[in-house]
Amino acid sequence: MNTPLRRVGLTMLVMVVLLLANITYIQMVKADDYRADSRNQRVLFDEYSRERGKIISSDNKLVATVTPTNDRLRFLRQYPLGAAFAPITGYYSVRYGSRALERSEKEILDGSDDRLFVRRLSDLITGRDPRGGNIQTTVDSRIQQAAYDAMISAGYTGSVVAIRPQTGEILAMVSTPSYDPNPLSSHNGDEQEKAWTSYRDDKAKPLTNRAIQETYQPGSTFKLVVTAAALEDGMTKDEQLTAAPSVKLPGTRDATLENFAGSHCGPGDAPTATLELALSVSCNTAFAELAGKLGADKLREQATKFGIGQPDLQIPMGVAESNIGPLPDAASLYQTGIGQRDVRLTPLQDAMIVSAIANGGTLMRPQLVQKVLAPDLSEMGKFHADELGRAMSTSNAAVLRDMMKKSEDNTRGNGKVNGLTIASKTGTAEHGTDPKNTPPHAWYAAFAPADNPQIAVAVLVENGGNRGLAATGSSVAASVGRATINAMPGIGGR
Repeated sequence: MNTPLRRVGLTMLVMVVLLLANITYIQMVKADDYRADSRNQRVLFDEYSRERGKIISSDNKLVATVTPTNDRLRFLRQYPLGAAFAPITGYYSVRYGSRALERSEKEILDGSDDRLFVRRLSDLITGRDPRGGNIQTTVDSRIQQAAYDAMISAGYTGSVVAIRPQTGEILAMVSTPSYDPNPLSSHNGDEQEKAWTSYRDDKAKPLTNRAIQETYQPGSTFKLVVTAAALEDGMTKDEQLTAAPSVKLPGTRDATLENFAGSHCGPGDAPTATLELALSVSCNTAFAELAGKLGADKLREQATKFGIGQPDLQIPMGVAESNIGPLPDAASLYQTGIGQRDVRLTPLQDAMIVSAIANGGTLMRPQLVQKVLAPDLSEMGKFHADELGRAMSTSNAAVLRDMMKKSEDNTRGNGKVNGLTIASKTGTAEHGTDPKNTPPHAWYAAFAPADNPQIAVAVLVENGGNRGLAATGSSVAASVGRATINAMPGIGGR
């Protein structure tokens, strides 16, 4: 009889030990993970019991605020600028959690950050209602709204990113189509669900921030990277390259690579063109040949210097990794030289490239948060510019800048302002399983004023915008880029 009892007792003891171990693991090891999980509604209910901090633009416009309510959720999150700022603010929902700055800066906004401990203690002692801290972004609402309006008015799907070259501050980050985050923050469950279902099931993917979550073939804007590699390798703007309408891809039987519309790109009938001329008229054959001359190692090294391939970039939201692909053979190298094949960049990465050129060759870390503010708006922390490294020499950056001025001279589209000199490069990128019959992506990458850069911009318009197969970066994306530049206070006639 004693033996069975001992076995039962030992079994129960083991079960108790396992139960205690599981409780300890949950409370000591996994507690923070469960607490931070956006699906944890108990945490959200607790957060709704105190006033959430504001999100403010750099020009002091409220982009996320709260109003008191009389229901069990004491405060209602509201987004006065709605869809235009949704890729930046994200949403804050009792049912669907949070996204973008609402998630990445949650500890400041909900007041749980360690820097707010003294304030929380003071609130407890004095009986004041607890409040979260505030986030001031680097985004200028005037530039953001101008870029958003330019995309929406044309019905474009895509993205616009603007950066201050000297600091890396993100001045605008637009993704279209966007969504209104206000219904998701509603305290009405049916309204939340209706909005969520609508956004989630929309094939246009409004919840996706195309600026940092999607990568695309950059087309001819990648020629800036190839040109930088050539200049850093000792070539000059007068380097002679083929001007032929087409070139045979090395290692293939009869595959060719052509210029746009099969055009000759040299002066007259000359067999060659300078690197400067090739960039200004976006000669595909010249850049295919140039990539072949440079080789895979030098091209990859230059891409890395511009930040391409960085896997852990945070702004503070995570950014999808851009890359140029494996470059397995000479044919792929030719295609990569014109921004096709396996090259994939986020619009943010394309903006980083032109920003580095504008900043004399120095690449700065992009950032969305300018200041962290206490509930009383006193400063708790602020943005500090951070160099990611030197992409190219100052002298070569100046040469490339002047080459980009000539490219802008050949770029059509609206929005040019007398007296404002822009340095730019357009791109028209084939994509899809049938690229010749699929409307191309249109790009425009630029900075201004060219000789004293204050803003660098990258524009992506998916699938030809409103021009279909006839789309080019010049005819589709350039006007959006110039509208964004022109909205920068102090330039563009303002």
